[in-house]
Amino acid sequence: MAATKRKRRGGFAVQAKKPKRNEKDAEPPAKRHATAEEVEEEERDRIPGPVCKGKWKNKERILIFSSRGINFRTRHLMQDLRMLMPHSKADTKMDRKDKLFVINEVCEMKNCNKCIYFEAKKKQDLYMWLSNSPHGPSAKFLVQNIHTLAELKMTGNCLKGSRPLLSFDPAFDELPHYALLKELLIQIFSTPRYHPKSQPFVDHVFTFTILDNRIWFRNFQIIEEDAALVEIGPRFVLNLIKIFQGSFGGPTLYENPHYQSPNMHRRVIRSITAAKYREKQQVKDVQKLRKKEPKTLLPHDPTADVFVTPAEEKPIEIQWVKPEPKVDLKARKKRIYKRQRKMKQRMDSGKTK
Repeated sequence: MAATKRKRRGGFAVQAKKPKRNEKDAEPPAKRHATAEEVEEEERDRIPGPVCKGKWKNKERILIFSSRGINFRTRHLMQDLRMLMPHSKADTKMDRKDKLFVINEVCEMKNCNKCIYFEAKKKQDLYMWLSNSPHGPSAKFLVQNIHTLAELKMTGNCLKGSRPLLSFDPAFDELPHYALLKELLIQIFSTPRYHPKSQPFVDHVFTFTILDNRIWFRNFQIIEEDAALVEIGPRFVLNLIKIFQGSFGGPTLYENPHYQSPNMHRRVIRSITAAKYREKQQVKDVQKLRKKEPKTLLPHDPTADVFVTPAEEKPIEIQWVKPEPKVDLKARKKRIYKRQRKMKQRMDSGKTK
């Protein structure tokens, strides 16, 4: 007996519609079993993808931008870092008059929780801020010895958007301020796993080495054959100035005692050159004074002539006879030749007669 539906407000019962049969259910079971086997064979023969599709959990986003007044080398360095870090974002240059706390608002608008900010001063000094926005900490560095990708022309190469390995010097674990910087660098430079713009390959390594109280950054390609390293670029040196508790300010956690500002460095160089110039001028003045001083005559030392031997005196000869004149051989030969020629002319004239 077919199922029926009853209307709420009374009325006749309406027969319910029969459910539609699916096409797969309509097939016989033997045919259905054959198609399942074919699907299994296709799945078995298909080559799997390089990496399984995972979920993007680490939502780190880095804002990389600069202030106005940077030179071409800094601009190329920023472009290289954006190319190496697929999880980065760009923004317009910030005005010098704006305070650094404005950057936290820019990061919030761009939905970024880390920031790399390049600050240019006097069109020759470059400073880099690494910050965890908006709560901190943040670190300020002086950037030295910048060499970009276009400038180096190294033989190494890597896939654009690939995830890098991070290699740190063992000295990062010895001191607390270096341990803090290590964690900040890991969170900024490491590409999140399963990032939409990243590639599922690891073919290069970022190295952070501590030497001469500075952090040296290098980028190397990993060669698959023998795991050798070939440099790609860019390269730069970070000289730590201060570490702050907040983002772009706040209480100072650490101050580098070995840091020397670029202004002080240039002042020392100028003072050294000025000291050399002053020394040369003093030597010239002393020489002029010595020339103007009267020469002091030393008294004759009687012992100076002890070992002097007198020369032999030659007798003086007086010549009373006039010396004979010197014979000029050339003139004598000319006279003889002239005489012979005249004699020959006379003999020739006698024969003709």
